[in-house]
Amino acid sequence: MLWYLLKLIILLPLIGGMIWGSLKLAQKLQSRLGVAPGAARTVRVVETLMLSPTQRLAVLEFHGREILVAMSRGGLTRLAEAPAREPESKP
Repeated sequence: MLWYLLKLIILLPLIGGMIWGSLKLAQKLQSRLGVAPGAARTVRVVETLMLSPTQRLAVLEFHGREILVAMSRGGLTRLAEAPAREPESKP
């Protein structure tokens, strides 16, 4: 019984540390594979609205246009398109 508790006390923090380390490593690798911080993106999510647990509306900005899309398990459906609005300046 003592041997079991000793192994538990040693291995449990070791496994927790390995999980934490692998998550940090995944975050670091994901940021390296992404777009560079100063680079301009082609598509930007302006706003999203959840309609139900499986459906959501999103406004995407793409090449100076705002596109309203519906997202569901079946995929994306374009609903409307308009010229992009100017960003609002905060006082």
